[in-house]
Amino acid sequence: MIVRNLEHPDTQATRYQAHGGGVAHMILDVRRQLSTLMFLAHAVVPPGAWLEGHADPMEEIYIIQSGGGLMQVDKDKQEVGPGDAIHIPIGAWHELTNIGQEDLTILVVAGLVPPPGGEI
Repeated sequence: MIVRNLEHPDTQATRYQAHGGGVAHMILDVRRQLSTLMFLAHAVVPPGAWLEGHADPMEEIYIIQSGGGLMQVDKDKQEVGPGDAIHIPIGAWHELTNIGQEDLTILVVAGLVPPPGGEI
């Protein structure tokens, strides 16, 4: 069994700037613990900041823990809040903006990147 939280030294050692607008940590990832998922990350986006629009080569799920945001996936936009889970298909352009007055915190779950022309 592997148990990690945001205060664990291994998690703290992974601190990084997330797409220009948030601070994130890898809680679990394929390099250290996982075999069928890419990672589980936690990110904090301050009021007025955003995770810059981008596309990833893997499927993701953003889970809103606290705060309020405006989520865009390709051309679809929707306000999101605590408890919402947003599916982001492989290669979909996506951006998340904090539209609230408090930190927007999210968990990000990512699947493994499929090999070119192949199945996982």
